[in-house]
Amino acid sequence: MNAQQVFTVGQQAMHMLLMVSAPVLLAVLVVGLLVSVFQAATQINEATLSFVPKILTAVAVLAIVGPWMMTTLVEFLQRTLLSIPTAVG
Repeated sequence: MNAQQVFTVGQQAMHMLLMVSAPVLLAVLVVGLLVSVFQAATQINEATLSFVPKILTAVAVLAIVGPWMMTTLVEFLQRTLLSIPTAVG
């Protein structure tokens, strides 16, 4: 296994990480921004007001997108494990 193959596998892993985590991160980011604007407009500084909507959003997004995330990760792991013999030998 040469350096090019190692970098390719690393690049694929980073791309997979970004692709799988993006839906949850973007949804929580949008909700956090909306809650922050609401808190600034109403001058309500309650810690749970920013925490609870983010948790509920993350759970909802994981419930909706979770099967796709698991399928994508399992397929990537299968491809990676099946490519080990060709990389070594």
